[in-house]
Amino acid sequence: MGQDAFMELFSSMAGVSLCKIHLLLIAGSCLGLKVTVPSHTVHGIRGQALYLPVHYGFHTPASDIQIIWLFERSHTTPKYLLGSVNKSVVPDLEYQHKFTMMPPNASLLINPLQFTDEGNYIVKVNIQGNGTLSASQKIQVTVDDPVMKPMVQFHPASGAVEYVGNITLTCRVEGGTRLVYQWRKNGKPININSSHSFSPQNHTLRIVPATKEDIGNYTCLVSNPVSEMESDIIIPTIYYGPYGLQVNSDKGLKVGEVFTVDLGEAVLFDCSADSYPPNTYSWIRRSANTTRVIKHGPRLEVASDKVAQKTADYVCCAYNNITGRRDETHFTVIITSVGLEKLAQRGKSLSPLASITGISLFFIISMCLLFLWKKFQPYKAIRQKLEGRPESEYRKAQSFSGHEDALGDFGIYEFVAFPDASAVPRMSSRSAPASDGVTGQDFQGTIYEVIQHIPAQQQDDTE
Repeated sequence: MGQDAFMELFSSMAGVSLCKIHLLLIAGSCLGLKVTVPSHTVHGIRGQALYLPVHYGFHTPASDIQIIWLFERSHTTPKYLLGSVNKSVVPDLEYQHKFTMMPPNASLLINPLQFTDEGNYIVKVNIQGNGTLSASQKIQVTVDDPVMKPMVQFHPASGAVEYVGNITLTCRVEGGTRLVYQWRKNGKPININSSHSFSPQNHTLRIVPATKEDIGNYTCLVSNPVSEMESDIIIPTIYYGPYGLQVNSDKGLKVGEVFTVDLGEAVLFDCSADSYPPNTYSWIRRSANTTRVIKHGPRLEVASDKVAQKTADYVCCAYNNITGRRDETHFTVIITSVGLEKLAQRGKSLSPLASITGISLFFIISMCLLFLWKKFQPYKAIRQKLEGRPESEYRKAQSFSGHEDALGDFGIYEFVAFPDASAVPRMSSRSAPASDGVTGQDFQGTIYEVIQHIPAQQQDDTE
């Protein structure tokens, strides 16, 4: 029993000693002291006050609470700033007007903040009760000047010709520290690509070569940990074009490059193309292997009643004086006395090629049907069958009153449904003239008699 009690006491003492040894390392977690800060990095503005909030809590009776603030820079020994015991503050005389603390609140106020105040601030809290509990936290403080509004300049100021010249945009800022530059076009960040590059600090943007697609609203956004500012919009000058030259009119019917107008109409043609600076336009008329300039400017009016020919060819030329590029488009004007509504209806009808194709197919199908009809005429086949039979067969057929031979001889009438021979009463060939009608019982005999007398009728006709 004595040995067990000794071991129990030893284990208890060892646990208490272990907790005391690690008390400073684990921030008082054994007995519940905890020091917290909202952020371990705080950014301040030079010349303004900076507040470093600190919270702490414990779960043990305390007779004294001690708070100490230390300051350290990189590779230097921490320096004492001020401290307190309960509500009594003991500042370092060198910093007594710069740092303020109101215990038992452990938060620190720095006023005014200077670049020399940048570094790490260490707060340590000691609780005196049944024992001593300690905990600490570290806060990194940075000091910056706010960013002033940047200005953007581009070179060359006169602009650049597309695919020939280059453009350089430079962002300048008069004030601010730790600046970060970002270039934007139409509100979206610009990334590095084959034609866009940046200087090492990103304050310069180079566009090589300049194209029409590079036209837009450019801004420079400059930021640091405490502020950000964006420059005014700047639009670099890029000369391009002409692109997409086309001619339109207020009247007439346009199909491709052909305009159809009614006789007596005055038609206004408009020539336009995408270009900067705006193009200079000239109108040319072609006739009888000759060309002549008839007007300068983007618009041309044609009076159809004053045109000698019913078909006239025109050319619109666009020229950019800066880029030196030229483009032209050809079109034809047809003057007709037919109303445009009728002409439009004609345009919606079938094309001549479609009409010819349809007529050809109709004739081919008709000829095929005619050939088949001539080849398989039913009455012609019957006639040939009857004329080819010898007269002896007809006489032989008259000696029978039944219809078995008729079925065998005239196989062409397979579509007639003959009943069984035993079910139909036999009748002589002489009884046929007694009845002009054809009934259901003597239907086979009637057919037989008709076929029998056909050769006789043909023989009478021959005689």
